[in-house]
Formats: sequence, structure tokens, C-alpha cells
Amino acid sequence: MSIFQKSVIKTYLSGIDREQLEKAYQIFRKNYSYEKIEIIKKLKEEEYQDGFLRDIFVDVLGYTLKPEDNFNLVREFKNQSDSKKADGAILINNTAKAVIELKSTKTKDLKTVTGQAFNYKNNQPDCKYVIISNFQKLHFYIDYANEYEEFDLFRIIKEDLKEEFELLFLILSKDSILNDTPEKLKKES
Repeated sequence: MSIFQKSVIKTYLSGIDREQLEKAYQIFRKNYSYEKIEIIKKLKEEEYQDGFLRDIFVDVLGYTLKPEDNFNLVREFKNQSDSKKADGAILINNTAKAVIELKSTKTKDLKTVTGQAFNYKNNQPDCKYVIISNFQKLHFYIDYANEYEEFDLFRIIKEDLKEEFELLFLILSKDSILNDTPEKLKKES
């Protein structure tokens, strides 16, 4: 279920630094090699959460994970109104811009996690984006649970699916989230 029109995506992709995009893609392919995918499939949720955030969000998408200086990505982000915690969050000035809910590959239907993830979003007043992943599939939402972009991270390491990686990078890279590119894409679509 696509959120964005292809023509709008194409326009925005034309403005991306191709060298930066290629570098990110090569890191992604290394971090999600076929050998590593086989290991990830066997891991429990808590065994790979930190690894996933580092492999995808830090190494590929450009975020800085706490406790590093000037961090914009955290693990275990607590709701403002109760003691529940999202598995991660992307922050601007210590305020959640996106919440991240992670499950293991044993969770086949990510829609079963949508309510939990949106509960975290709804407890963060300035949060616009929700990211749900089982380490293989990744769903990206803007504001509401009825539309999302889906990425199969195990498949987009294939060279013929590089366009899917380009869209992933376009909407989820640090600069894109911090500058609200996904919201702009949606409005223009």
C-alpha cells in the first residue's frame, strides 16, 4: 500500500547525492549479506534490536545512537503518559519525531503490531512517523495506520531491486526525517 506517487518520488530522488546513496547501498548490502540474513532469521527480538538499529539506522541511514554525542536515535523510549516503551525513537531536541517498534522474524504479520506502535506514537505529542520491523520487513507510516510503505530488507540487497532501497533511503535517512521529507512527499502525492 503505497503512500507516495511515483512521479513525486522520482522528482525527489533526482535531488539526492548519488554518491552518498551508493555508499549507503553498499553498506546495506554488506550489513545484510546472505550469510547474515540466515543468522538474523534465528535471532530473538531482543538479541538483534541493537544490531538492527546500528546496521540500518546508524550505518546506512546516518543516525547517531545514544550515548554518542549529538545523538538523534535512542533505544527504549518511554511514553510520556505511562511506563510503556517503544523499542526506539528518532529524536529532534529530545522530542520523538518517529517511534520504532521491533519484533523478531517470527512475527510474520506486522499489522498485528500496529496498535502497539501507534499507542507509542500517540503518547508523543510531536511524533509524526511510525516504523515497525521484524528485521526482514519494514513498515513506514505517516500519522495514520491506514497507509504505509513496505520494504523487504532481505530482498532489496539484490541489485535489480535497488530502486526499493533508494525509496527506503529517501524517506528514512536522517536528513529526510529531520527535514520532514516524507510528509512533504505525502502532501505532494
